[in-house]
This record gives sequence, structure tokens and C-alpha cells, in this order.
Amino acid sequence: MSDATQPLVGITVVEIGTSVAAPYGSWILGCLGARVIKIEAARGDDARKWGRIFPDGRSSFFEALNANKESVVVDLRDASERQWLEQFCVEKADVVLQNMRPGKIAELGLDGPKLCLQNKRLVYFNLGAFGAVGPKAEEPGYDPLMQAAGGIMSVTGEPDRPPVRVGVSLVDMGSGMWAAIGILAALYRRAGTGRGCIMDGSLYETSIAWVKNQVGMVQVDGVDPEKVGSGARGMAPYQAYECSDGFLVISAPNDNLFERLCHALEQPHLLADDRFATNQLRYANLTALNAQLMPLIAQKPRAHWSALLGSAGVPYAPVCTITDMLADEQTQALGIIQSVPGAASDLVGLPISFDGERPVLRTAPPKLGQHTAEIKGA
Repeated sequence: MSDATQPLVGITVVEIGTSVAAPYGSWILGCLGARVIKIEAARGDDARKWGRIFPDGRSSFFEALNANKESVVVDLRDASERQWLEQFCVEKADVVLQNMRPGKIAELGLDGPKLCLQNKRLVYFNLGAFGAVGPKAEEPGYDPLMQAAGGIMSVTGEPDRPPVRVGVSLVDMGSGMWAAIGILAALYRRAGTGRGCIMDGSLYETSIAWVKNQVGMVQVDGVDPEKVGSGARGMAPYQAYECSDGFLVISAPNDNLFERLCHALEQPHLLADDRFATNQLRYANLTALNAQLMPLIAQKPRAHWSALLGSAGVPYAPVCTITDMLADEQTQALGIIQSVPGAASDLVGLPISFDGERPVLRTAPPKLGQHTAEIKGA
């Protein structure tokens, strides 16, 4: 590990959070070298009980989101405990990232206006559900609620089928990522001005941000985008096709790639069909196009088509399970799956590198209250 991969060394982050969103944001900062103090109730972060449970009782969700952190148990119902945390944030923190339910942090006297008045350099990030203002500002929220409310569910899944949630915590983790981006920008500005700030982000705003392309489509004609399964609106062919042994995603959304695809599949007659002359026409006539492609592709295994498409320069990818992905030579070559001493398992690292070097996960996710005595006694 080099200093180049740890640009936030010397920055102290206090995470007053639980579940996924704020912990993921502070995880990013921790991977970049920041010291992250995780404040937990005596019962622990909710995520300590989520996901699959390792034989020693540790949770797969908590392990994934909380490496490079120190756990301090604080009873926020106790005035002296709140006073300690307030003093710690004012005197030792550069950043506070909190995602408590709306209004709760102010009730506890640990809100941004109060702390930033005492520490002008403090960067304070509120990560809420629906946002800081508006009629729903005080309502709670979780990832599936925001995938529903923000429009993501309306464009996910197969046509004429019930709504489907994206299978990962897209909104929660995305909100944590936006929080980390905002905090980095605020720290950069502070380096020049000497002043921190209070920032606000939310799950709902993140959900809206992820449908920006679909919002653009609605602005054109006022028509809500349809569900297209594994495909993408306005692009064809650009979806998963069933082979004899599984699914293969084929992406040929421009004329050059479509020509290569037709030759690779030995279907040059498709190039002479006026219905498929341009990408927009291919998308408009996708049912007819797929009537040609699907029966053909279904005859052979994925390896057969992968070899042909690879040689022709047509982008493709098998639909992999998580186990498949972990075993893939590309995953292994990247070194993004990291072994951390003391962790319950290997963990996913940060998906960026500095001059070819990826930040390492320095410490295992902490046991509940592992650092309470050390930090409170300091």
C-alpha cells in the first residue's frame, strides 16, 4: 500500500449511520485513507443481522460494507454520551455523515447547524430519504421504496409483468457514492477557503438521478418508457439471447457492429432488409429482427457464439452468476477481490486504481464496540 492510494490520510470521518447508504459512503472514504469512526447503538448496525450469516455469527452484509472502520458504541439516549459525541465531532472530526431517520439527529442535538457553528471547518452530510425540503421531507425510506417512487421499477423487468426491483441496492449504494463525491468536493473547497459546509442528499434524489435518460425520453413526447427486459430503449440488437446452455448478451447498436454481427452469424440477408437499415429502424422492428436471431442463437452453446462474436469484434458477455464472476480470470487479474486479515471472507475492494495501484482494505470490519474504550478514553 502506498501513499498514492490513500489521499485522505489525516481526515477523520464520523459515521452516524446504519444499514447501507451512509455506511457505503464512509466505506469509500475509508478505502481512500480516511479514518472512519462508526457510531453504533448497543444493538449494533441493523446490517449486522442482514444477508447470510457466517458460522461465527458475522453478517455478509455488514462485512461487505464496513472494512476500514472503527466501531464505537454510544447510547444516544444518554445526555453525557451525546455530549461526548458532540465534543468529538467538534474537536476531532473533519466530516460527519449521518443517515438517521428525518428529524432525529436534530432532536439529539447533533445536527449540522449546531456542530458547524462550533467547528467552521466541519463538512456535515445529511443523507436522508426524500430530501431536505418538500412535503415528504420527514418521511422514512428504504431502497425498494425509492426504486418504486423514483421511477426505476416502472422501467425494470419484462413487458406486461409485475414491477421488479433491481436486484442490488442500487439506490442505497448510489446515495452513499453521491455522499462520498459531495464530501470530497467539499474537502477540496475547504482546502482553499478553510470552511466546511452542510450538505444534503437523499435516496429519492439518487433514484431520480439514475433515470435521467428516461426523463430525457419523456421530454421528447410525454410518453413513459416501456419495459424492455434485458434490452435498452432505442438500441437494437442490445439484449440477452438464449443459447443452448444459457444466456448471452449481444450488443450491436450501430450500423458497423450490426454488419459485423450479421456476417458472424452468416445472415448477410438481414443487411438488405429495409426494416433493419438503421438502429432506429431496427429498434422499431425489434420483434421481426428477434424472430430471425433468436431461433438461430438458441441452436448453439454460449462458447460457440462467443468465439464467433469475439473474432468479429462484436461486444458480448455471458450472463454470469456471482460465483461465475468471482471465478472469472478477468476478476482475478484485476485484484478487486481482496483478502483482509481478520475478515470473515474475501471482500470487494474499491473499483478504482491510482497509477495502476488499487487501494487495499487495511482492516477487517470491526466487532461491535471494538474501539469504544480506545477512542472514548483518548
